[in-house]
Amino acid sequence: MNAPDRFELFLLGEGEKKVTEEIDTRTPNTSIFTFNKEDHTLANMIRARLVKNPKVEFCGYKIPHPLFATFELRLQTNGEKTPKEMLIDACQTLIRSLNTLSADWTKEYELRRMVSGGGDK
Repeated sequence: MNAPDRFELFLLGEGEKKVTEEIDTRTPNTSIFTFNKEDHTLANMIRARLVKNPKVEFCGYKIPHPLFATFELRLQTNGEKTPKEMLIDACQTLIRSLNTLSADWTKEYELRRMVSGGGDK
């Protein structure tokens, strides 16, 4: 089969950037961020976090082609912060939330393991 190995879809090539920003001159306070080697999983998490912020006027993403692991995120703010600042804030908040989730899950797993007598259940 001519398809690349699955892991190659998510490894950056030499000189490739993970994220690029293109400022949209048609709409004020708007940028289009292109994420390379990522899919719906990250796109939807970032979008969901951004739309909760009252300073975000619009946020949406699209997958330009289903065979390529790339998505474009369009972000428009109310002007108090730039789209890039809002994206960075959202990503930092997501990282903190995922770290908390990981710690809580690990703690719960270890407690259940201790209660069950050390077996892997």
